[in-house]
Amino acid sequence: MTTTQEHGTELEPVEVVDAELVDDDAPGAGAVAVLDPVDAVLKALDADAVEHLNDIRPKKTKDGYARDWEIWGEFHHWLAERTGTRLPLSKVTVGTFVSFVTYLDQVVEAPPNTIERRITGVTSEARRFGYAVPKEATEAARRALKPLRLDKKRQKRGRGKAASLSPADLRAMAEAPHERKPQPTARRRTVFHVPELARLRDQALNAIKVAVAGRNEEMSELDDPDIEVVDEGLMVSVPSVKGRPERKVPVTYGENRSTCPVRCWQAYRVAKLAAGAAPDGPAFLPTAPPPSG
Repeated sequence: MTTTQEHGTELEPVEVVDAELVDDDAPGAGAVAVLDPVDAVLKALDADAVEHLNDIRPKKTKDGYARDWEIWGEFHHWLAERTGTRLPLSKVTVGTFVSFVTYLDQVVEAPPNTIERRITGVTSEARRFGYAVPKEATEAARRALKPLRLDKKRQKRGRGKAASLSPADLRAMAEAPHERKPQPTARRRTVFHVPELARLRDQALNAIKVAVAGRNEEMSELDDPDIEVVDEGLMVSVPSVKGRPERKVPVTYGENRSTCPVRCWQAYRVAKLAAGAAPDGPAFLPTAPPPSG
């Protein structure tokens, strides 16, 4: 039996190229685009630099900038509802940035400091995504913000300054019982037992933090050698954090044992070394200390 195969009955894929016919003598006719290696290397280095700078940025800053970019998107949604046109997030112009300041001030009712932070965050994120942010746009936004910063009512927006910690507050924290019963409205009814080592750590941490007017980041960077016992009490070498200069702060004895930074530190250090902590390790351990060997 003879089998006959038909040809040309199936469609074969072809590549369609958009092109335009030009005269032979037209400018640029016959020219071939040549890749500039210098330009390619510079673009690659710029991309790597942007990625590296974002990687080394503190997590708190990255999270804040990401939230600023979300607010930028919410602003565009609000703007689209009023204009009937959705603008791309990449369009950072004098008009959009000044309108963004107005939106944050009049709609969100954000305090001036927050508005300034949002401008910085949006600028940083836009450039990280490869969008152009003209200098005149950021300058215009800050000019629009300037009179808002001088307004007393706007300055009071937000949570304001936190109340100062009083000696009575510090003593109440230090003398809290080992057993912590749940609040009446709490969903969990479990009684929490605070280990003695954790209680001593919290006493020392809170007392020294108040004595040296320390920030959380500074306290977390302290090592045992940074807290030296001297005749007058303690000499605390507060490390440099976020560009702030390091400093040495003398700490004297307090009247009450539970809030005295010197006696609290000495008691905590003896207890944690007995539990196996390294003598030159972190000053304040988050959990039970690892073996020093």
